[in-house]
Amino acid sequence: MEKVQVKSKPSDEKLFDIILYVIAAVIMVIVLYPLLFTVSASFSDPSKVLNGQVWLLPKGANIEAYANILKNDKIWSGYGNSILYTVVGTIINIVLTTLAAYPLSRPDLPLRNGIMVLITLTMFFGGGLIPVYLLVRDLGMVDTMWALIVPGAIATYNLIVMRTYFQSSIPWELQEAAHMDGCSNWRLLVSIILPLSKPILAVMVLFYAVGHWNSFFNALIYIRDEAKYPLQLVLREILLISQSAQIDGGSVGLEKQILLAESIKFAVIIVSSLPVLIMYPFVQKHFVKGVMIGSIKG
Repeated sequence: MEKVQVKSKPSDEKLFDIILYVIAAVIMVIVLYPLLFTVSASFSDPSKVLNGQVWLLPKGANIEAYANILKNDKIWSGYGNSILYTVVGTIINIVLTTLAAYPLSRPDLPLRNGIMVLITLTMFFGGGLIPVYLLVRDLGMVDTMWALIVPGAIATYNLIVMRTYFQSSIPWELQEAAHMDGCSNWRLLVSIILPLSKPILAVMVLFYAVGHWNSFFNALIYIRDEAKYPLQLVLREILLISQSAQIDGGSVGLEKQILLAESIKFAVIIVSSLPVLIMYPFVQKHFVKGVMIGSIKG
């Protein structure tokens, strides 16, 4: 029985692979280190963090910051509000973006190129903050969750990516065949287009959900009732209070408050980022495929 000889790679290809792995390792360290440092600092003695003694692993176990954050009722109220805003907002985003992107991807839509030009212009030109606020106020959405959802119901970039995916990944011949078999446009969308679009839908869900979860500026402008604050705004208030509070009784109390504020700063980042970090692994497979196909092809 003859032995199969495996050809070794040329030296220039080996050098290229080594350089590629080195670059990938450097990028991984750059991306992961801030996250690991934040986790370690949130569990470390704040005095050691301020003195620069914490590099990677926690030093001086300390969970006082988490205890102060999690015992605050506003945190749990903010979590509930953020989950509500994120779920409702993402559903509306996905529905409207899909209903806009699919017709624009069809070659039989009249004036579709002109419509896309008008839509694309919104990426470069906007009315500004004051006109948008006046519009939201006149629509009666101030101090409601709709002020955080409706103005950004469709993101132009996401619409373009989803439209490109429909054009490049779903053959028009398949859609024509479905029409010849008597399939209506709605049946075509629900039974054929959407099942074939799971990767891009996963990408859109992640993009929109992370955007809603991390958003605080719109809430800062439109929300007046503290009971309706999303988590990010609640954590912002806690962080500002911790940094500015002054304790009577001398410099010892003030120093302790400063150290606690330092720990709270890192704990706040972990508390607010945890749901997104948990969600990402479940959509990672579709995320990579959807981004590559939806943004490169076409």
